[in-house]
Amino acid sequence: AQSTFLSWLPRYSIREDGLGDLIAGISVGIMHLPQGMAYALLASVPPVYGLYTSFYPVLIYFIFGTSRHVSIGTFAVISMMIGSVTERLAPDAHFLVNGTNSSSGFYINEAARDTYRVQVATASTLLTGAFQVVLGMMRFGFVGTYLSEPLVRGYTTGAAAHVVISQLKYLFGVSPQRHNGPLELIYTLVDVCALLPQTSVPTLVISVVSLAVLILVKEINSIYSRKLPLPIPIELLVVTATLTSYYIHLGDIHQVQVVGEIPSGLLPPAMPDRGLFSSLVGDAFAVAVVSYAISISLGKTFALKYGYKVDNNQELVALGLSNTVGGFFHCYSVTSSMSRSLVQESTGGKTQMAGAISAVIVLITVLKLGALFEELPKAVLSTIVFVNLKGMFKQCADLPLLWKTNRVDLLVWVVTFACTLLLNLDVGLAVSVTFSLLTVILRTQRPKYYVLGWLPGTELYVDAQTYAEAKEILGITIFRCSSFLYHANAELYRQALEEKSGINVNKLLKHKRKRIAKEKREAQKNRKSKQLRNETEFARQCGSDPCTDSASVGQSECVANGNVNWGFQDEEDTCATSTRIHMSSQSSTHSVILDLSTVGFVDTVTLKMLKNIVRDFGEVDVAVYLAGCQVCVVQHLEQGGFFSEGVCKSKVFPTIHDAVLHCLMLKGRELPSHQPIQVKISHTVANSG
Repeated sequence: AQSTFLSWLPRYSIREDGLGDLIAGISVGIMHLPQGMAYALLASVPPVYGLYTSFYPVLIYFIFGTSRHVSIGTFAVISMMIGSVTERLAPDAHFLVNGTNSSSGFYINEAARDTYRVQVATASTLLTGAFQVVLGMMRFGFVGTYLSEPLVRGYTTGAAAHVVISQLKYLFGVSPQRHNGPLELIYTLVDVCALLPQTSVPTLVISVVSLAVLILVKEINSIYSRKLPLPIPIELLVVTATLTSYYIHLGDIHQVQVVGEIPSGLLPPAMPDRGLFSSLVGDAFAVAVVSYAISISLGKTFALKYGYKVDNNQELVALGLSNTVGGFFHCYSVTSSMSRSLVQESTGGKTQMAGAISAVIVLITVLKLGALFEELPKAVLSTIVFVNLKGMFKQCADLPLLWKTNRVDLLVWVVTFACTLLLNLDVGLAVSVTFSLLTVILRTQRPKYYVLGWLPGTELYVDAQTYAEAKEILGITIFRCSSFLYHANAELYRQALEEKSGINVNKLLKHKRKRIAKEKREAQKNRKSKQLRNETEFARQCGSDPCTDSASVGQSECVANGNVNWGFQDEEDTCATSTRIHMSSQSSTHSVILDLSTVGFVDTVTLKMLKNIVRDFGEVDVAVYLAGCQVCVVQHLEQGGFFSEGVCKSKVFPTIHDAVLHCLMLKGRELPSHQPIQVKISHTVANSG
């Protein structure tokens, strides 16, 4: 089992893995420092809490995680989701106090605001972790599959746009009004543009220089990745701008926003404010699902590349415990970071030990070096965020590929991106998931239907229109649906069956009823006419008979003597025979085989639909057979009473070929013998594809 570190740590090889994990751990730990502080700004909490978030959850994942290469910690999208919650529940307007130093007479009590925002963030994180642990223990690791790859990539790209807009205030040194709800990104962008004349020039210069250096060196790292033993830690080098800020007093003289006080040491654990839980349930669940989807997709990518297994449920529990414990230790929600994970892989990291080493680097910084970052300009942290969003914006390259391969996925990507951009992160995610599931429902409602043909010399049955060599069998229609059957497409299945087979049951039954009624009327008319003729004939024959004085007695005697043929017949037999002859002439199809190999379950609507098909087609003398049913489907049919209404199990066959042979045997026919052939796709269908 690979549920905890006890499963792999006793077998850990220092000789084989130690050096690679050490180098990777140091490299990732160095990245944790600037990214942790930068992403804390996105979460709207003081930067030191980003360092806490880069320490405690990493250690917990080291113990319980199953992926050897992912780097757990702060991540831009999750930080932004937490920031939207903290700013909604703790806006600046709630912390305005009277002051003589402010031109407006009010100023923001930043200490009280930040304290409350930390409470909101930790409460949300604890609730997020609780959701993940419960879901993982209930074996709900598949919950991430409801977020398809196009949805996740569209969502993270839209969230990256939110991140960019939210960081513009730090790059230009302005203070736009905080907006919440739909279109908040547009309103914030308009406010920032309106405040551009008030841009702090020193802040802008720092931002431009930092951006230029970061972009240049990261491109060098990318181009010469195979030649460099380690990537240049440019983010940490840019953070050394702290020294410049300290000596030229950027914060005091030039009014550049800096990180501020970073307390030395670790804070004792504390219980988050439980009174906030009720207002955080929806946001916490959204963060739980998104963070897990990002982490498991990245973990599976590395697992596939290096040939090991990642346990979905255990990953959900590990991530949940990381968030739960982190909530008590003043952390906010975490997930895997692609940039740090790629560095951990490329620098030789082979096990979870690299994560533990990176946590030690962060711990040393928090205990001994935290005060060195107090004069770090926030603009530098914002540029670090900007540059690390490059990978997310490169996801826009998905659009041309999706246009060529799958336009429904393209629509999901675009709608998710637009909803995230315009409706905020939480509402946008809900709308996007709903839309994605709706596309699945619509696609199952409109599946493809096929009439199958036999490949001579084989026991295979394929689409007769796609494969030129497939031959349809005279009198037998083999029908297949590309999707499973359930209440949303059951009626459409019936309609497609009649259309493909050319058997309009309702029309044939209507004609049948009309014929029966007409034949009954004609039979009744003929009966009366014959009775009248017989009576006339009887009177003529009995006119010279001694028994003419007693008509009733004579009539009885004549009948007894067999002298009179009344001409009556069994009208129902006549109608039935006529109907059978007529129905047979309407269609050459005598058997329909339903291929149910794609069906995994049968609901009540589908069961009723199948019953009606067997009954109605039987009334027009077309036998219906089921083929390829899974065991669970047969069980559902039995439980629903499908076989108790005149349908015997002899109409169910394990394969289509068995059903075909049975139908032909009843008609005294058999399949012709052919040599195996080479299957070719028809030219028409190939071109249209």
